[in-house]
Amino acid sequence: MLDFHPLTLEDKALVQRYTFNSNLRNCDLCFMNLMSWRFLYDTEVAECDGFLVFRFYTDEHLAYLAPLGKGEWKNIVQCMMDDAEAQGQPFLMVGVTERTLTYLNAALPDYFYATADRDYSDYIYEREKLASLAGKKLQPKRNHINQFLKLYPNYELLPLTKEMMAECLALETQWQEDKKENSLRENYADEHRSLEYVMAHWDELDGQGLALRVEGKLVAFTFGAPINCDTFDVCVEKADVHYEGAYPFINREFARSLPTRFKYINREEDLGVPGLRHAKTSYKPTMLLHKFAVMLKHPFGKEHK
Repeated sequence: MLDFHPLTLEDKALVQRYTFNSNLRNCDLCFMNLMSWRFLYDTEVAECDGFLVFRFYTDEHLAYLAPLGKGEWKNIVQCMMDDAEAQGQPFLMVGVTERTLTYLNAALPDYFYATADRDYSDYIYEREKLASLAGKKLQPKRNHINQFLKLYPNYELLPLTKEMMAECLALETQWQEDKKENSLRENYADEHRSLEYVMAHWDELDGQGLALRVEGKLVAFTFGAPINCDTFDVCVEKADVHYEGAYPFINREFARSLPTRFKYINREEDLGVPGLRHAKTSYKPTMLLHKFAVMLKHPFGKEHK
């Protein structure tokens, strides 16, 4: 039986004991993301038989992340299916990587139907490549950075701190107003609330970030937190679009500032937004981490009991 409780900051050590020792790199497992978006998903967590399980609601549907840990996959997944049944909800597991899908199918053959949505694939890059931007394919990025340096020689790079919260929120609000995707206004409001939470709990969330000023004015900021021992998640990157080259400059400098133990950087999904997809693709990701939604093939049957 799974004994869930609401996810809190006090669960950080518990969660990271599982995530930091895993080879999973999906952004859903970054503790900063789990906590800063809990208001939207009512995320809960339970530990059982060597596994950690997250339960939450997405669009009012009960859902689970794939279990984290080592042990009998058949038993833990059966517990999750029983929990969904007890809640009167169809079983749904989301954010399932291809590797995890093989574990599920090996443990319970012919149970599941899985489908992936390209909009929710994570973009993963080698940190060193983002830090150097070497090669012909990334020449345009270097050109934009050179233009920024030429136009704004009086810039300053600073570690991001929670004392900069008011400036970051103001810049994020300006960024929203400059966007053309008006259909995403509700998403922007949720993002703003997530940002407020992160800045208010910066130290507890192990936040690492960078701020870019030009003549004293904040023109860009970015931050994130670790997913596991070798992968860092860039949760937010915002810049004043009126400062040419600010985005690629802070992107490169942040990659350079991260500890070398992070071999990979996850820059999260594009959510199907054309401009975001173009931007993330233009940095030539090392891999697209596809994530599946998994459902039962026979949700109303008892064939597998």
